[in-house]
Amino acid sequence: MVAALVNGRVLRAGALRDGEAVLLEGDRIAAVVPAGQVPADAERHDLAGAMLLPGFIDTQVNGGGGVLFNEFPTVDGIAAIGAAHRRFGTTGFLPTLISDDLDVIRRAVAAVDMAIEQGAPGVLGIHIEGPFLNVERRGIHRSDKIRTLDDEGLAVLTSLKRGRTLVTLAPERTTPATIRRLVDAGVIVAAGHSNATHAQAIAAVEAGITGITHLFNAMSPLTARAPGLTGAALERPELVCGIIVDGHHVSPTTLKVALCCKPPEQLMLVTDAMPSVGSPSDTFMLQGSRIQVRDGVCKNADGTIAGSHLDMASAFANAVRMLGAPIAAASCMASHAPAAFLGLGERGAIAPGYHADLVALDDAFQVTGTWIDGVSDRLQAPLRRETESTSLA
Repeated sequence: MVAALVNGRVLRAGALRDGEAVLLEGDRIAAVVPAGQVPADAERHDLAGAMLLPGFIDTQVNGGGGVLFNEFPTVDGIAAIGAAHRRFGTTGFLPTLISDDLDVIRRAVAAVDMAIEQGAPGVLGIHIEGPFLNVERRGIHRSDKIRTLDDEGLAVLTSLKRGRTLVTLAPERTTPATIRRLVDAGVIVAAGHSNATHAQAIAAVEAGITGITHLFNAMSPLTARAPGLTGAALERPELVCGIIVDGHHVSPTTLKVALCCKPPEQLMLVTDAMPSVGSPSDTFMLQGSRIQVRDGVCKNADGTIAGSHLDMASAFANAVRMLGAPIAAASCMASHAPAAFLGLGERGAIAPGYHADLVALDDAFQVTGTWIDGVSDRLQAPLRRETESTSLA
């Protein structure tokens, strides 16, 4: 059965287009045709004038729906996180593990492998953020979990059989040769939680690092005579930078500077989301520390930011409203850029042959429907975005 998504504004070739229908067959986009050419036997889905965009891809999802991946590194835990984020337009994601013991990482890798094998919606791989970080830039990561990257660690990081593995590490805490071993094994490597000098960062880029984890946060800054990791991130076109656009992690002005330095294809919206997203609770536990959501920010008792209370629909809306990004640019940062970064060439666009991963948004950027591999999860009414209030009821 062919499904036809009609009466929407379809984002293609950098513009929202009226009068087009998107035909889905199985898990793929079969065609994009004039509305008058929809096959008579197609199952029609009326978008009611909504914007139809490529589904959002989030490469940094610590939790959602009351579940933290570190605490529940299981197929059920991953499914709960994915279901919570799907409500906000995320059709592809990397469950993200913050610094933890190697046994926990092994369990997380095995769970992701099984989730992909079982066809859990939206699971594209795993993001292992630490524990191979610089303790001086650890943020909320526990110092007793941070360790040196050795052969045992390398074996764990390269053990995923299905999907993509993204690893965040501090390049100054390892060697270019070790980074190259990871890259040669098919791991995507990003720099983050790092105090690297500019020279150390560039050496890591030459060794194969292609990503920057939450640009500007937990890294050596750009200063007049010491460009640091931030300077390298803004300078080198091969580096794709994750940005958290919640108005709390980074000043919108600072993010606008990044947009002046790098095109949308080199920036990707990430949430760094915690269990509070898609949950009625405004507190959760993170490795023995109680985290409270106040005024839309997740913090521990000391005031340290612990991930975010951000969803991808909000990140998209903030990119447009806070940063002044055009719809097409914000969509690129939410879909095409992360798909390309992960090497998923048939995702992140609305075009024949691409995966039928789509999101429908009204003019207030509220999600009205999603499709993952052609399977619809249409919502009857727009969701109130939970990040608009400290009350998550």
